[in-house]
Order: sequence, then structure tokens, then C-alpha cells
Amino acid sequence: MSDKYFSINIRVYLDKEAPTYIGEENLYDLLSDFSCPKNPDVEHFLLHNAIEFTKKDQSITYLVFDSEDASLVGYYSIAIKPLSIQAENISKRTAHKLSRVSILDKSIQSYTTAAYLIAQLGKNYALPKEKQIPGNILLGFALESISKLKYSVGGVMEFLECEDNEFLLNFYIQNHFNPFNTRVTNSYNNKPHTLHQLLKFRLFVKCGGCSYKKFLALAI
Repeated sequence: MSDKYFSINIRVYLDKEAPTYIGEENLYDLLSDFSCPKNPDVEHFLLHNAIEFTKKDQSITYLVFDSEDASLVGYYSIAIKPLSIQAENISKRTAHKLSRVSILDKSIQSYTTAAYLIAQLGKNYALPKEKQIPGNILLGFALESISKLKYSVGGVMEFLECEDNEFLLNFYIQNHFNPFNTRVTNSYNNKPHTLHQLLKFRLFVKCGGCSYKKFLALAI
């Protein structure tokens, strides 16, 4: 990852035994510097839900800072969630790989498994444009955190949901996520909207002739 930025798990700000403890009130003050008018749900989650969700282990939020001046440039939240994937929405090759780590309900031809969810991802638009973090670097921090979890506890896939927005869809597809479904949900203000679900399915494979391992992204 870029040395220009670093990420912090907000648990370290809430743990009274940690030297980095600042307490909820000060953490809320820190988060108040964040603004994301392009996606109000992303902003609302950080300002109103991130701390409680972390305390309840529903998801863990990580803050990303600029290494030069410690300004808050973005955040991401990670959770482990059950995931259902219809067999008709994926290739036979992917279905074969998926069968190793999931349960197939033959009656509805749906695979169910646990996956890492990038529940939220947003950059801070309150900063001048030249100070804003590139989206691919912010996503890279989230994927790096998941890779560390995979190394420690296993798992082979991650997924996310994004708005029905062509720019966002293209961004995630270019970063090797593959659409597999849509769903309708309500935003924080109870307005219904469509979310696209995208999956990245990766297995550790040995690199031919090399002593190291790499991730293989399997296209759906």
C-alpha cells in the first residue's frame, strides 16, 4: 500500500487499556471532519453507526489518514456475512470452486457461504481535491485488511454492494469485482434504492517456478 496513507482500527480509540484510547466523545469529534455528499448513506454510517456497530461486533470500521498531516481522508468497514449466490448467475468453473466452501441448496440452486463484506467505503470530500485519497488506494486498504484476516482465519471471497451508478460499477469491475445480483433496500432516510452486489473470489495458488504465493482472481 501507499506510504502516503495509513489506516487505524477504531477499536484502538475505544479500548480503555490501549495507549491510543481517546473515548467516544473525542472519536465523534474526529469523525465530524468527514463529509461525503456524493453518498449520504456512507456519511451517515460513519457519523451515526460506525462506533456502535464496532462495539457490538457487527462490523469494524477503519479510518485512513494522510501520513503527512494526519488528516482523515477516508474510511472502510468490514464484516463477515452469510452470502447466497444463485448458480445461474455464475460460471460453471466458479460454481465448482464455490462448492468447496459453501452449501448448495439444490431445490433453489443457490450456494450459501460466509464471506468478508466491505460494508462501507468512502472518501472525505471535505478535503481539497488535491488532498483526497484515490478510490483504488482506499479500496486497496480494505482488501489488504481482508487479506490479513484470510491469512489468519481463512476464507476465500469478499463482496460488496454499490449504488446503481455506472461510474461505481465500472470502478469495482476494473478492480476485479464481478456483479452477481441486485437487491432493493432502504437508505437511512427510508427511501428505497437498488444495490448491485459484486463478488471477488480468490484462492491461494502457487506461482509456477516461484517460491512465493499469489492470489488468483476467478472471473464469474
